[in-house]
Amino acid sequence: MHRAHAFGLAGATVFRGSEGFGETSVVHTTRLLSMADDLPTAVVIVDEEDRIRAFMSQLEELPISGLITLEEVEVVHYKGRDTAAS
Repeated sequence: MHRAHAFGLAGATVFRGSEGFGETSVVHTTRLLSMADDLPTAVVIVDEEDRIRAFMSQLEELPISGLITLEEVEVVHYKGRDTAAS
């Protein structure tokens, strides 16, 4: 997320799961301390496709594995904070 922010992307949010499994089919859960160190995490980044594709090279040097998907969305409502009052 910090790299996305430094890259100037429009927004990013990190979601930490309480339970999940992946390609190994091993269930990781907060209920077992021994399995709580590898909980599922999803990072959602919002920006235009070309900017996200340009950012993806930043991820190659990180020691992580995972799945990256690009999804087209239709924004039906957006109201940002009024930063003029700050």
